[in-house]
This record gives sequence, C-alpha cells and structure tokens, in this order.
Amino acid sequence: MNRTEHDSLGKIEVPEDALYGAQTQRAINNFQISDRTLPSEFLVALAHIKAACARTNVELGLLDSDAGNAIVAAAQHIVDGEYHEQFPVDVFQTGSGTSTNMNMNEVLSQLVKRESGLELHPNDHINMSQSSNDVIPTALHLSTLTVLHNSLIPSLRHLDSAIRRKASSLTGVVKTGRTHLMDAMPVRMDQELTGWRHQIKACIERLEQVSPRLAQLAQGGTAVGTGINAPAAFPRLFCRNLSARTGMTLSPAPCFFTALSSQDTALDLSAQMRTSATALIKIADDLRWMNSGPLAGLGEIELEALQPGSSIMPGKVNPVIPEAVLMACMQICGNDTTVSLSAGRSNFQLNVMLPVIASNLLESEKLLANACVALADKAIATFNVREERITEALSRNPILVTALNRIIGYEKAAALAKQAYAEGRPIIDVVEQETDLDRAELENLLDPRVLTGELDTKY
Repeated sequence: MNRTEHDSLGKIEVPEDALYGAQTQRAINNFQISDRTLPSEFLVALAHIKAACARTNVELGLLDSDAGNAIVAAAQHIVDGEYHEQFPVDVFQTGSGTSTNMNMNEVLSQLVKRESGLELHPNDHINMSQSSNDVIPTALHLSTLTVLHNSLIPSLRHLDSAIRRKASSLTGVVKTGRTHLMDAMPVRMDQELTGWRHQIKACIERLEQVSPRLAQLAQGGTAVGTGINAPAAFPRLFCRNLSARTGMTLSPAPCFFTALSSQDTALDLSAQMRTSATALIKIADDLRWMNSGPLAGLGEIELEALQPGSSIMPGKVNPVIPEAVLMACMQICGNDTTVSLSAGRSNFQLNVMLPVIASNLLESEKLLANACVALADKAIATFNVREERITEALSRNPILVTALNRIIGYEKAAALAKQAYAEGRPIIDVVEQETDLDRAELENLLDPRVLTGELDTKY
C-alpha cells in the first residue's frame, strides 16, 4: 500500500507505513548504487543536531516552545536507537548528503505529527536555520568524535594495557632478535613487547590531537559559509545546546568557509587511523611469525587454539586472530585511500563527498576498535612462550660474536661466525677453540641476557 506525497518537484508514491516523505523516496529511487546506508552512529549524531537546532531556534524566538519540544522529543527516539530502519538512503547519494538530511527532517516531521498532532514542515520547521551543507559536516564531526572518545581510544588503551601486562610477565625470556628476518643480537621478550606498547601509546596521542579539531563544528555556516537564514547568535547557542546534550565540549568552527568547503580534519583522522592500523599490522605479523611452525617455523610462542585450522589437515591450528586483525587493517588502509581522494573533491564552497567520507571514517573507527580488543584479549593475553625452542635457537646463534668485536676485531669475528654456521656448532665453542679467550670469560661476554642491556624498561 502506498500514499501520495509531494515536494517542489510534484507528487510521488511513498509506502504507506514509511515515516519519510517525498524527498527521501526520490533518493531511494535515484540512488540504487549499493546496499550500504549511513551507520547508526551518524543517524544518532544527526538527531542530536536537529534537537539542538530546535532548542536554539526556540531561544532565538524563531520557533515556539511547543514545536521545539516536539522536535526534541521526536529526535530522542532516533538517539535511543528507534526507527533507524526509516533511513534507507544509499551512502552513494548526492555529495552534500542532502538526501539524508531531508530523510531525517521528514521522519521527525511525521513523528511530531503522530505524537503531538503538530504540523511541522520538514524544511520550514525541522530544518530551520540550517542547510544540508552545514548539518552533514557537523554530523560527520560529531559522530566520529563520539566514536573516537567512547570506543576507539578506550580500545587502544585496552590493547596498551594488555601488552604492558604481558611484557611484565616475560622479563626472564631472552630470545634471538631479528633484522631483515635474519638472526641478530638477542633481546628480552619484554623489550620486544615494549616496542609494541610505545607504538600504541603514540597512536593514542596522535588520535587525541585530532579531537579538538573534530569538536569544531560547521553548524551556522548554512549554505555557503555566510550563515544566510541563520541569526548571528545561532552557532554559539547551538554549540552550547549540543554540548549539553552530548556531554562534549563543542564550539563553532573558526571559519565556516573552511568547515564547509574542505574536509581536512576528516582526512587527518583517517590518516591517524591508517597509522594505527599499520602499528597493528606490525604486531599481528610479529605474532604470526613467532607462532609459525610449530615444527618447521620459528615456534617461539603458541597462540591460543581457537578453532580448527583446516578442513582437510587434521590437527592444524592457525593464527586466526592476527589474520582477522590484518584484514581489518587492510580495509582501514583502503578506507583511508577513499577518504583521501574524497577530501580532494572540495570545490569552491563545498566538499561533495560527505556521505562516503563519513561512512568510511565510522567503519574504520569500528574496525580498529574491535581489532584492538580482539588482539588484546585473544592473542596477546593468552599466548604461551616455548622457552625450550627459544633457548635452543639462541644458544646456537653465531651473531652473538658481535659482543667480541672490540676484543678480537670485526673481521676475525665474522670469520668465526661463518665457521660456526658452516660447522653447525655453538659460537662459544668455536671462539674458545680459535682464540685464547677462556671458557669462563666467554660465558660472561656471550651471556645473552647481559647482551640485552641494562636499560630500565618501563611497562
């Protein structure tokens, strides 16, 4: 069953039970590009914006209090997770996100009518003092800032804590270091994990540095940045109302022309998530290499067995969590490419790639947050060290001879290392045979733990 709705282009049929109206239906008909819609986090941000705009319009005497309260009440349903199925517009739509803005305006108009009986026009009342050109960039900032604070940064901190706890339990484990995937001087395993941890801490710091710019909002710039049809006091009052609703400190953008016409802050956020993904790639790959084998690989650690690894090879267990994390990180890097290209489509007074930027940023935040938790809880916290395997490889590592460079010289040390490789003998035996250094002195000079240094490792 359908009902007939109309907009400035004329009449159109809309499903009888739909809360949206003519403009949303036109978008549904026009943009059959994918099955992707904007995420719920974006819809919640957009609803918060509409409620804050309504409050601001009431304060400025542009909207009566009954109408303002009705809009706020309707918007709260969306904030609470209701009616999200009423937002079917494809991500790949008009670049300003006008279709999604009107989708929200029409749904709120219908909810107001149902609940209070008031006839509020989607454009004249719900969209009062607004334009899609400032609403959608504001929703992009607000939604990504919310996820950043509530999910992504806490998840990175969770990973940081998991690495710290694991590192503190591995201070006694000395292993063969590797550069170029080849044997190198020894390191303690806690030192190796501390390297991971400081990567993650740096990622958190970089993301926190983006946060203040995300808190600067485009709302009030309206169509082209001049603020047409919005009172001069609107941006400041709006940010005060939105801050009260969200619990975040938000402010008007220092320049609305920049806020509408470019997406540099979105690009910055995306780039920092790509950097964080690269850090996770390093950690996940290290885990895969250390877990490899268990007989023909490095076999230094044993990841928790979470599921059978093969449909044909009985007993095989694979590093499934690091692999899942790697795939999530590859997607994040791909999303960053999309955001980078889209941020470059800023022409004159408006960037026209806003929906796809918002969609990719929110997906990356979610993927990165979930990947951090999975890596922390199902890989790092639960792996076991195979100390016998580590000790065996370390004891036969000819590169330990590096410690004798200052005593016997680089060339002599290189010759002894090659001899040890060729004969398959421990380096200490070869050096004892070929030099006048006694065994006790060599045991001290070539002690792997001593060679890892006495640096104070902070967890």
